[in-house]
Amino acid sequence: MTTATTEALRLTDRINRIEPSATMAVVAEADKLRAQGIDVVDFGAGEPHFTTPQHIKDAAIAAIQGNFTKYTAVPGTPELRDAIVHRHAVDFDSDYRREEAIASTGGKNALFNAIQVLVDHGDEVILPVPYWVSFKDIVRYAGGQNVLLETDESRGFRVTAEMVASLITPRTKVIILNSPSNPSGAVMSAEDLTAVVRLAHERGIWVLSDECYVYLNYTGKNFSVGSLREYKERIVVLGSLSKTYAMTGWRLGYALGPTAVVSAMSKLQSQSTSNPTSIVQKAAVTALKGPQECVEQMRREYIQLRDRVVKGLRSIPGVTCTLPEGAFYAYPNISTFLGRGSVKSASDVAGRLLREAHVATVPGEGFGTGEHIRVSYATSKAEIDRGLERMRKFFASL
Repeated sequence: MTTATTEALRLTDRINRIEPSATMAVVAEADKLRAQGIDVVDFGAGEPHFTTPQHIKDAAIAAIQGNFTKYTAVPGTPELRDAIVHRHAVDFDSDYRREEAIASTGGKNALFNAIQVLVDHGDEVILPVPYWVSFKDIVRYAGGQNVLLETDESRGFRVTAEMVASLITPRTKVIILNSPSNPSGAVMSAEDLTAVVRLAHERGIWVLSDECYVYLNYTGKNFSVGSLREYKERIVVLGSLSKTYAMTGWRLGYALGPTAVVSAMSKLQSQSTSNPTSIVQKAAVTALKGPQECVEQMRREYIQLRDRVVKGLRSIPGVTCTLPEGAFYAYPNISTFLGRGSVKSASDVAGRLLREAHVATVPGEGFGTGEHIRVSYATSKAEIDRGLERMRKFFASL
């Protein structure tokens, strides 16, 4: 290899700080097996099994037929930003204006932009464990330092203001919250969320609240920190239409926050993705302003699927599982099986489950824990039963 070639392959430090998404790696491996004709039960994908509601699809078709296919304003059309603000105000009694809302190409894009404009080199970000796979790497990409907040599984992975306070230093810039949680399904109480936000406000720290599963809360009334109007100057709410309306592939997310932060996010977006797809924006307006019965129908079915998968997992000798209170994931503890033969880690378990039992799950290492696997129950009851039976036989063989 020539010196010139070696130089050409020298990548930046910032790209070498991060790893590929663990969930996307599982999807890729499962797709490889399917391409070989192997029947895979997919508990790995983090997306609804429902189809996008018809009235939303009709709005996209109408946008195409009406030639609404040009560029729009970078943060989204005024109509869409108003719809985002309206939906949030109706559902959570928040008080945002158009200038405090930005639409993005998926919720992850909104999260990425928010962290890039708030987190600088050396800034500390408090991140509860287990965490969604992308949080840690996006913080690292920005040059920030993750400060991991360990939670107790026996207490439902609860996060309290006292736990957060113990990790605050003069370099703390951001606290990331995710309720309901991916991967654990844990839901922070309104009291705990309020206490953390109040603490952050008092200390001059930002709260980034990832609420893409906020409508999949099985504990009672939905709650958003965006409703805490007196603290909104230090809050950025991150949302997505993907899970709420079964619109994962449409790629439409949003953020609500102070005008200065939203403007900075828009500036960054103008030099990267620019506006979200114009057609999708029209569909999003219909989703947000149209009938909401579909949201509740999906939520009710997820509760049934959750109960089915948790009961099945708990029936497998050696497997324990806390009851998820939201989202559509179970997070079973498989530590009993670690150390048996060649099984040394959750990654070993997930890898062998996929290769030998043909069940796709995501290993806990990607979420910051080494004793769990994530099981998505966003699938049919028949697939849940098939996957559980394969898992039962697999664990019995270890």
